[in-house]
Amino acid sequence: MRRDYFTVDVQSDPDDGTPTISIDYDGPAGVLRERLTTGTEGTLDAGEIDVVFRRQADSDSGVLSLTNRLTGEFVLEVSADTDDMTALVTTAEGREDDGQYEVRLTDSDGKSLVYEKRTLLVYDHDGSLLRQRSLIPGGVEL
Repeated sequence: MRRDYFTVDVQSDPDDGTPTISIDYDGPAGVLRERLTTGTEGTLDAGEIDVVFRRQADSDSGVLSLTNRLTGEFVLEVSADTDDMTALVTTAEGREDDGQYEVRLTDSDGKSLVYEKRTLLVYDHDGSLLRQRSLIPGGVEL
């Protein structure tokens, strides 16, 4: 899927302060839902989705990716602001719920899925994990 089908907004939920990555999709109908469907026609749950941010060299932006943990296939990629992603990690780390944040996906039909996540891996432009800039729950080994 093309990155220009997506827009991303990173902010805290006004009701409870939960850091949220809101991703809106405006591409062909049904394509995003297809990528989020499991082999048994169910929808991927939060444990089956990985969230990764890869910084770009000499840029204030990077690529936010959601992947299917079981197959390794990309669900989507979208350009995102590095400062926004850093703010999300900082806000999530400062919360009492062990770094929880949400990913809210809204498709072209206006239907939304919300994933509660605690892990967000941040990589530099060379592919090296930036542990201090990532959300990695205690007890998780990479």
